[in-house]
Amino acid sequence: MKIALVSTPFVAVPPRDYGGTELVVYELAEGLVRRGHKVTVFATGDSRSSARLEHLYPRAVWPPTGLADTNHVTWALSAIAREGDYDVVHVHSAMALATARLLPPVPVVYTLHHPREESLSRFYEWFPDSWYVAISERQRELEMPLPRITTIYHGLNPRNYLGPTRAGDYVCFVGRLSEIKGPHIAIDVAERAGVEIRVGGSIHGDDRDPDWPRRELEPRLRLPHVRYLGSVGLAEKVPLLLNARALLMPLYWEEPFGLIMLEAMLAGCPPVAFPRGSAPELIEPGRTGFLVSGVEEMIDVVRNRLDGFDREQCRARAAQRFHRERMVAAYEAYYQQAMQETRTPSRLRTVASA
Repeated sequence: MKIALVSTPFVAVPPRDYGGTELVVYELAEGLVRRGHKVTVFATGDSRSSARLEHLYPRAVWPPTGLADTNHVTWALSAIAREGDYDVVHVHSAMALATARLLPPVPVVYTLHHPREESLSRFYEWFPDSWYVAISERQRELEMPLPRITTIYHGLNPRNYLGPTRAGDYVCFVGRLSEIKGPHIAIDVAERAGVEIRVGGSIHGDDRDPDWPRRELEPRLRLPHVRYLGSVGLAEKVPLLLNARALLMPLYWEEPFGLIMLEAMLAGCPPVAFPRGSAPELIEPGRTGFLVSGVEEMIDVVRNRLDGFDREQCRARAAQRFHRERMVAAYEAYYQQAMQETRTPSRLRTVASA
């Protein structure tokens, strides 16, 4: 197959530190190339890939803006239209669904990377001919019914997380430092459990409570049991996880997937999470991590239930369930289904009615 993967203009492929969507694009491209497909990745100029790489922006554009997204997506899809011989176009931005109307008849696959947002759900009603992908069953359950949708879990290359894994004397939190992710709760849990916590990630504000970082997070980052690492990329993340007693995930939102949980499991580090979003699907309690009902149970796990945890079994099971090749094979099958079922008259009718 000849496949176009349209990433975002906001983070390089693969990301230097923060960037879940872009890491998935990278892993998918690498796996598809290894399986013999002709793949073009439309990303930023500071990206790298075994696939053919095309870019408009020489460097990632941060912070994200709608104008940059529109510029990037329209450029990418116009380039795809000029070539005209792609079998599948796989996009990761809702904006691309609208622009794809201008493509010649070709199946457009769109992966949802976000929790349900009503404005986006209403937007999707205009595009019944697109092929949607949910990244967890919980995300799919919460989304509006879509005419074509499947669930494909993210996958990673386990080789990137190799190394001796042992439970050290600290726990960790890695991810976006925003209220819904619960970094402040993780810091409190570590303090009450009597262990150090190492925190990796950049601080993200929230329009609903812009004062939250200053009020709740920044004072905690200065506490004596906290080591704040700033943003961490793969080179820093892997040794952090290999030697952490656990990854704390006190989720206060419906996490659509949570790649860091998968990364932790592949490093043999058990995630300890509130059962929100995808966590109950990803974590097998006692085998690859722990699901806890609240703060008190999370403290109990950190204090009393980690010493006997089988870290090698954890990483082996994670590799079995979430290997990159499983994700790539699932997308490959979905692409083939989309190619077989896409018909020119149907697509033209949808474009005309829209």
